[in-house]
Amino acid sequence: MRIALIADAYPPMRSSGAVQLRDLSKEFFRQGFLTTVLIPSAELEVPWLLEEMNGVQVLRLKAPKTKDIDYVRRTVGEFLMPFMMLHNLRKSPLANVKWDGVVWYSPTIFLGPIVSVLKKASKCRSYLIIRDIFPEWAVDMGLLRRGLAYQFFKAVERYQYSVADVIGVQTVANLSYFDHWMQRDKQRVEVLQNWLADEPDRGCSIVVSEESFAGRKIFVYAGNMGVAQGMDVLLDMAEQLQGRKDIGFLFVGRGHDAERLQSKAQTSGLNNVAFYDEIDPKEIPGLYAQCHIGLVALDPRHKTHNIPGKFLSYMQCGLPVLATINPGNDLETLITTERVGRVCSDSSIVNLQRQAEELIDAITVDPEISFRCKSLSARLFSPEVAVNQIISALRSK
Repeated sequence: MRIALIADAYPPMRSSGAVQLRDLSKEFFRQGFLTTVLIPSAELEVPWLLEEMNGVQVLRLKAPKTKDIDYVRRTVGEFLMPFMMLHNLRKSPLANVKWDGVVWYSPTIFLGPIVSVLKKASKCRSYLIIRDIFPEWAVDMGLLRRGLAYQFFKAVERYQYSVADVIGVQTVANLSYFDHWMQRDKQRVEVLQNWLADEPDRGCSIVVSEESFAGRKIFVYAGNMGVAQGMDVLLDMAEQLQGRKDIGFLFVGRGHDAERLQSKAQTSGLNNVAFYDEIDPKEIPGLYAQCHIGLVALDPRHKTHNIPGKFLSYMQCGLPVLATINPGNDLETLITTERVGRVCSDSSIVNLQRQAEELIDAITVDPEISFRCKSLSARLFSPEVAVNQIISALRSK
């Protein structure tokens, strides 16, 4: 069975999406499927570049730049991206390949045209992995109004969904958003949990023992620092906990808010906080081995639900979590039911501080909490489970 996996993020990019696609493609290969990843690349000086990574074919196709640019240029670039990918795919050695299934990953919402062409040419089924619901979350965050731009994005979104035979969402709560799609005769919407492959501890370039707060219980945040995360509340909590000489906070990553947050910490004179730029994903287990609790932040204005990739990485490494999230998010039920941390969904600094101190106490008296985290990761969030579910959907009629 030959699988085309299409996305706009893949190593050497270091985003959580790139890591997820790497792990998924490796698992497809491990299970014996001929797997080709189709990925846009603005850096190419030629139309296409065919590589092999971990047994997986990776076809990089020249396309417009869509990362780290302003919103207008990004929108134009993403709109043109699938058409440029198709144009350059036709120049590549894989131009006439027939696929047995097409799988694609959203965000971005703009890959529908290339999926549609490949699906029709190969007469195969398609599976959409959707990890956030755009443009709805952008409206929730106040980044977008329900005007002409919103209507444009909604049209693109609807087209993407129409191309999919099966749509895999992150949580049960997301299913209600797709009620009208589930009513269609030949379409199915299901929960496809996130996934993360095991990685050994290879060490880390960040050495916590060299920090001023060495020897303390360390809260760590590793990942994107952007508008969607609403991370100011974490710094406010750190400020409230400065009197606790047994607690430190480590923030690792990049994003629109990274420099602002670091500047805020310096202006506030926070001596229990350290910031680092993003590190290679292979270093993450080595980082977490030096820490005690993982931090998750989602802006409370979100009305959609997701389980961030960083939550999976914490679970995999046995780190309980302290999460500040939007009310009603399925993640709250998961953390509470599985007893793998503490959750605050009311945006209260007082409550978040109390939850943090309770969790510090809990990890000292409950040695099983780390085991529960790892068990949850193995049970729900493995690439093997995700690939089995996707293949089953592609094979069904």
